[in-house]
Amino acid sequence: MLSFFTFIKDLTTIRKALLLSLILFAGGVVIGWIGTDSLEKLLVQQLRGLSEISGNLRESSHPQWSFFVFIFMNNSIKGVLILFLGALFGILPAIFLLINGAVIGYLVHYSALQGQDLFALIVKGLLPHGIIEIPAIIIASAFGLQFGGKVASSLFSSAARKKERGTDWSLFMRQTLTASIWIVLLLFIAAIIESTITFSLLS
Repeated sequence: MLSFFTFIKDLTTIRKALLLSLILFAGGVVIGWIGTDSLEKLLVQQLRGLSEISGNLRESSHPQWSFFVFIFMNNSIKGVLILFLGALFGILPAIFLLINGAVIGYLVHYSALQGQDLFALIVKGLLPHGIIEIPAIIIASAFGLQFGGKVASSLFSSAARKKERGTDWSLFMRQTLTASIWIVLLLFIAAIIESTITFSLLS
């Protein structure tokens, strides 16, 4: 049930939700890129808060360990929460994807406007851990969107159809359990990379 093969097989059952997640995330990146000036006030405060946390972590006795714990706990809790909070008609996963995409789009465009080396930023700052972290977040959000779709479908379907969906729900809840475990494991690996390789490259 918890094998990686089962996890991959489960992903094939939510292809539409995965595609929608990818579109929402990409849409967020575009919004962040073209709306850099408009989003600056909204995002700068959040980024300042993260910068302060980053500064405190760097000043700790074991900065890399501190970064790892913060990154892993922050991402894994959000990843699992966004999956199950998708039960609220998939609204929160959609917002989550748009915001995360917008932050990346904003940062990359803002860095470009500041004349920074985008190749170095992407290859050193995003790619090492992002190649695992971003897909994990998209997958978590896709399951959240699927969850919301199933809730909406159950609420507005006939009694006979609801009875048929009973089996679907037991299968889906098993899938969410498997997905949660593998999402946390993927984010664990991403946190190791971000707190070591990315940390060293950006230092």
